[in-house]
Amino acid sequence: MNNIVEVNNLVKHYYVHEKEAGLKGSLKSFFNRNNKIIKAVDNISLRIAPGEIVGFLGSNGSGKTTTLKMLSGLLHPTEGQIKVAGFTPKYRQHGFLSSITLVMGQKQQLDWDLCAEDSFLLHQAIYEIPDRTYRRRVAEMTEMLELKGLLNKQVRKLSLGERMKCELAIALLHQPKIVFLDEPTIGLDVNMQQAVREFIAQYNEYYGATIILTSHYMADLTALAKRILVINSGKLIFDGDLKSFTEQKAPHKVLKLQFIEPQPAHILRRYGTVRSHVANIAELLVEHVAVTKTAVELLKNLPVADISIEDIPIEEVVREVFRSGQVKLKHSNNFEKS
Repeated sequence: MNNIVEVNNLVKHYYVHEKEAGLKGSLKSFFNRNNKIIKAVDNISLRIAPGEIVGFLGSNGSGKTTTLKMLSGLLHPTEGQIKVAGFTPKYRQHGFLSSITLVMGQKQQLDWDLCAEDSFLLHQAIYEIPDRTYRRRVAEMTEMLELKGLLNKQVRKLSLGERMKCELAIALLHQPKIVFLDEPTIGLDVNMQQAVREFIAQYNEYYGATIILTSHYMADLTALAKRILVINSGKLIFDGDLKSFTEQKAPHKVLKLQFIEPQPAHILRRYGTVRSHVANIAELLVEHVAVTKTAVELLKNLPVADISIEDIPIEEVVREVFRSGQVKLKHSNNFEKS
């Protein structure tokens, strides 16, 4: 299968002017400018197949949004090659622009003073969508996103969640092959986040669109993306499925225990690393391969009232990866076959 996105040795550097504070610093800088190179993206290579949903994961300033902007043609790379749907994004050719869309949770396409449908009509004209096709797609989006009664309201009078749904609808009216989503659920309440996730999954299944998603909400990625790309300090440090990521970076399970009577910490340490311990409640970290055997021994040897085995929350795994600066790269099968 041909890849719809191909990235080879992608690099993006920014030159940032630095100066000392105050008038003296300004005068000094005027005659002797001090420029610093910021490596926003540092030698990233990846492949994405048609129809995939891929999640970009990284802390603030890690390079994920910069990568997305280069894939969509908004930024030019310093070095490296990009092919998206057979096009080089930086040239912004008509065929390329008709094949993609970019939705940014903190930016809007809708005109604040018009009703949403007026902006939809402008979008129809820009992309030269035939009337019959336009009406059918608006009807589909209205049903999928529950937009009935919203399209004739002035955009400024819509709630944040209602505006976000209309933003998604207008971005997808020309039925792009590739959808770039940058923080699509930012600022939304829990119910609206879930509604947006369900729509994205439904759109991917219905139209077979490739979706590349960045989000600070782990629930977005765990609900939608089978494959994740983890970026740290501009480098791709992981490319694979979410389960492999947690197994590689968090080789432990959490044993949650409630005892009939309190147990001393030195006894609990015989069975694993004590994660927390208050009175008769404790949590132990135990390696995956030993967790079943350890649970049996605990039930046999100690007065256990209740026991459960859980994965370490993905948020904790990610925080630890960024904190420790782990850079071991695990390629996905998709990349290796390319």
